[in-house]
Amino acid sequence: MMKNHTAGSGQRAAGSGQRAAGAAGGLRTVLFAARSATALHRLLDVMPAFRGDDRVQRRFVLVPGSDFGLDALAALEGAGARTLPWEEAVRRHHDLVLAASPKGELQLLDGPLVLLPHGAGFNKALRDGGSADSASGLDATHLIRDGRPLARLHALAHPHQIDRIAARSPEAARRGVVVGDPTLDRLLASTGRRDRYREAFGTGGRRLVVLTSTWGPESLIRRRPGLAAELAALLPYDDWQLGLVVHANVFSEDGAYDLRERLAPAFASGAVLARPYEEWGALLVAADAVVTDHGSTALYAAALGRPVLAACDGGREVVPGSPMAGLLRGAPRFTGADDLPVLEEAVRDGRAGERARRFAAAAFDRQGEALERLRHELYRLLGLEPPDRAPAEAEPLPVPVPSPAVTAPAAFAVRVRADGPVVVVARHPPGADVPLHHLAAEADLAATRQRESAALLYRRTAPEEGADEWAARTLKEFPGCRTAAVVVSRERCFVRRDDGAAYDVRVERREPGPLPDPAAVLSAVHVRLEREPGGGELECAVGGRRVAVRVTPDSAGGPPPPSPAP
Repeated sequence: MMKNHTAGSGQRAAGSGQRAAGAAGGLRTVLFAARSATALHRLLDVMPAFRGDDRVQRRFVLVPGSDFGLDALAALEGAGARTLPWEEAVRRHHDLVLAASPKGELQLLDGPLVLLPHGAGFNKALRDGGSADSASGLDATHLIRDGRPLARLHALAHPHQIDRIAARSPEAARRGVVVGDPTLDRLLASTGRRDRYREAFGTGGRRLVVLTSTWGPESLIRRRPGLAAELAALLPYDDWQLGLVVHANVFSEDGAYDLRERLAPAFASGAVLARPYEEWGALLVAADAVVTDHGSTALYAAALGRPVLAACDGGREVVPGSPMAGLLRGAPRFTGADDLPVLEEAVRDGRAGERARRFAAAAFDRQGEALERLRHELYRLLGLEPPDRAPAEAEPLPVPVPSPAVTAPAAFAVRVRADGPVVVVARHPPGADVPLHHLAAEADLAATRQRESAALLYRRTAPEEGADEWAARTLKEFPGCRTAAVVVSRERCFVRRDDGAAYDVRVERREPGPLPDPAAVLSAVHVRLEREPGGGELECAVGGRRVAVRVTPDSAGGPPPPSPAP
């Protein structure tokens, strides 16, 4: 429950008492001032700088004036953070005020202000809320208030950023200190968890391509709203996984429900949508390639050494000569289906990530040092020694909790081709504009129309009536079905054809690693029995993984039905 102090003279007295305690070397109050969920997330990334110090009292306030403040308020309430109403915050004295955006009436807060990085440098010019010719975060309208620099300390990620501030306000630039980027350091500290993240996202052996969008009229999600569904349809399901990172402001503008509804075709194909805090970073760490617009996420992906492809150029919002302009200019273009070979080459090319990393070097300095450098500056302003001499270290991102909304599609449009002796299976969403051999559907999950159109119907749970009885009934109930199958395990399936023949299917590894989805192997078996009834052996490739498949006649009617529960 969010806790607010009650306005009144009693609070003023409490505030004065805290000030006296701070002056005597006791309690210090640190106010975290956020205008939006994005700004709040930046502030939360530096919280470990004060961890374990009972001399520091942490309070939060929502800075009024942003259209994106509601999600920040909800996040604070969800975290159980102690918040102050804005009116109370401006009446109190604070030993330190931290903000990740210079916008809003921050000059009304009583206490030395520290401005933290809001994104990956100064790359974006916004026409609303400041000077149209200034990069967001560099506008003298926000950095100078009442003729004086707003911040006591401007924490920056690269020396070039001080130069850019100096071009607008030499006095504000003198308050700049290069500490690095705390958010990037969290990403770098998380690289050892890459396999754990991929497991949580259900990636498996697939290649993960992440589509990232900032907010506003030039963002990818506004300029190319159908790209996610297009990619989900084009990329074979067993070879590729699609992830989506959307700016927190889009969640605030549209709401998570509306966003999911608009992107429903991509999610129906198994795409993953990262939550706005921390999970987006885990998805970047897990990624094999990133397709992006001009949002900061692109530079973070580049700093991780991920291949970056540009789907949008950002238009007039991209600041010429900025690190983002350089990255987008040097990145391969991705416009859609015709550029799939470009995406595949970027993933195969071990140098593509290093080329992207070179562009990120112009945005991030002091990598891995931000939290310790920042802690030194913050405690200096507080007049305290840090609680211990151990360096402050960035916290790795938590392993995401798998979302129940991320499930495998219940039906696939299947392409099957022969590559010498190997049967290659590629599965796409139903309705994908690809050469189609047959539709395969999960009988107890797929929609009625999909079941009626499917040549292959399968189920992953043992039917109570027995596999053979279920298969015979399914073939009779759905006249378009030619093969009905039950997945017994990843190594074994039972199959009945519409000609009455039944088969036992065994799957064996040809190489180390996990076996492919047995439902995909069933598509290869369906084609083989369609062309050569009677069984036999074949090799099947699904998602680049090859397996040996043995198909033998089954006179026993498949595995027995499950025993009734005691």
